[in-house]
Amino acid sequence: MSGDLSEGLDSSSGHPAVLFALNVALSTAFAALLLWLSAFAGLTTFSWGRVVAFALVLVVLTYVVTSE
Repeated sequence: MSGDLSEGLDSSSGHPAVLFALNVALSTAFAALLLWLSAFAGLTTFSWGRVVAFALVLVVLTYVVTSE
């Protein structure tokens, strides 16, 4: 049975809308975490505008790296 599952996972690329939504959500969470930690360390100030900008950069970078 595990052979059938791995064959299905290898052949499935996923729905593009779901992949994009996950990319946006995870990039935003990562950007917020990094900016919060850098503000906690005193390196920068936290603002939601910076989170959005950093998340946008991460989304575009992820798209460029993973596009075929």
